[in-house]
Amino acid sequence: MDQTGQSSNRGAFIVVEGLDRSGKSSQAARLLERLQTANIPAKLMKFPDRTTAIGKTIDSYLRSESDLDDRAIHLLFSANRWELATSISSALHSGTTLLCDRYAFSGIAFSAAKGLPYDWCRAPDISLPAPDLTLFLDVAPEVARERGGYGEERYEKEEMQRQVRVMFQRLGEETSGSGGGRQRWVTIDAGQSIQAVEEDIWRAVEPLVHGVDNPLERLWETTAAPS
Repeated sequence: MDQTGQSSNRGAFIVVEGLDRSGKSSQAARLLERLQTANIPAKLMKFPDRTTAIGKTIDSYLRSESDLDDRAIHLLFSANRWELATSISSALHSGTTLLCDRYAFSGIAFSAAKGLPYDWCRAPDISLPAPDLTLFLDVAPEVARERGGYGEERYEKEEMQRQVRVMFQRLGEETSGSGGGRQRWVTIDAGQSIQAVEEDIWRAVEPLVHGVDNPLERLWETTAAPS
């Protein structure tokens, strides 16, 4: 136990990222089921969380039912993560392994792909809880295009997805070198069969399933400007 009375062996924070129709949600649900079957306390979150007041505005935007300035919607996506940051930390410190379908990396990748400055896009998410492992499900946009439901939401356009993929690759390179090597980014070939993707994910996740003993880090905190 630490000085706050919390267990020092906390749950792992695992984020699943990827292009639209890369299989993120399906794989996150499969991973949750696998963890729970193994009697590992686990919970799944999704961003944007469309159930909150901010999330409902985002949902309307993503369905092309409303329009917002690119900077305004980016800040709303970040605010949606911040309104749940405390519950993320609480769940992890209670010993729950937390799976997250999209996180700050998506917010940055999609906004930067639209042409907003990369550093500006990243700034609102500095100091959010940092994942212990980010799984990037990588699939060629032309492959994703052939999957069911493609094109139903605002960003599901092939050229947009190509730009997003480039931004994700940049984020992966930067994240892999941060946090003393503890914040891991693993790229998964999402063009494989569903079963093969699931097994690749499990191999990356398995070392974390019994908890993490290092403190919860904060995203890009070392790059934040002094207060």
